[in-house]
Amino acid sequence: MIRFITSFGFVGLIPVAPGTFGSLAALPVGYGLHVLGGFPLLLIATVLVFVLGTWATAEFTRGAENSDPSEVVIDEVAGQWIALLPLSAGLWFAGAAPTLFPWPGWVGAFVLFRLFDILKPGPVGWADRLHSPLGVMLDDVIAGAMAAVLIVIGAGVAHGMLGV
Repeated sequence: MIRFITSFGFVGLIPVAPGTFGSLAALPVGYGLHVLGGFPLLLIATVLVFVLGTWATAEFTRGAENSDPSEVVIDEVAGQWIALLPLSAGLWFAGAAPTLFPWPGWVGAFVLFRLFDILKPGPVGWADRLHSPLGVMLDDVIAGAMAAVLIVIGAGVAHGMLGV
């Protein structure tokens, strides 16, 4: 069960780019959560995935030399969902149909999250260097938050809300 959780249903066992595939797998699940319960459900699921992922990663890596094995992708799920939260919140608070999830937003959330997760700028790299289960999860949470901020700015520009 722990391996099922940490690999997000064994997606992390894909031998090439498991983190990218974990992020890709998170997109339709995040969309489904948004459709089923809007922003509140996606937010609650994100918090639960973070808590469950931290615990499962701690159990999975207990006694192992590598604190962040590539097959652990539950952290990518949490980070990707954080990057999607502004889209979900915007639609939810605007009262838009839950099935409306504009492609530029989720594509941007995916690309930005993956860039921050791979490049590990500033605080993302700091969290990655913690070499602990919390660090495994936290670097993706921070990468997701950074992507989310840029998504909000991009939406503001695209919708003329920032006067740009």
